[in-house]
Amino acid sequence: MLNVDQKAPDFKLADETGNNLSLNDFSGKNIVLYFYPKDNTPGCTTESIGFSALKDQFENLNTIIIGASKDSVKSHQNFITKQNLSVKLLADTEGSLCEDYTVWTLKKLYGREYMGIERATFLIGTDGLIKNIWRKVKVKGHVEEVLDAVKAL
Repeated sequence: MLNVDQKAPDFKLADETGNNLSLNDFSGKNIVLYFYPKDNTPGCTTESIGFSALKDQFENLNTIIIGASKDSVKSHQNFITKQNLSVKLLADTEGSLCEDYTVWTLKKLYGREYMGIERATFLIGTDGLIKNIWRKVKVKGHVEEVLDAVKAL
């Protein structure tokens, strides 16, 4: 399990354009890394639209927003186009990022157990350390709560 003040695990994954990104690409910036279960599902869409809507406010605070799921680059491209998103999306098709950030968990729905992505957000500071962690995120009000945390850095 990851903790606040721990070094954020690095990654090298394709974004929605197919280009590989890593934490080092955003050196000197804060990073909001949010994990969501699936492109074009109601909660994930609401959350991604929310982060896109406030993207300029985050950028004014030296902060980049990156979403991550196990969806493919192509799925991310369709999601961005369909929902008019402006955030970066990582294609963690192998699940390595989900494992590193401990969001690949056992879930239960209607008595059925399955493995899936826990909706979670990590705020990573300019020093590469985790500044805040939100687990089992409820979408309503979450983006604003993250923005307030960035303002408090």
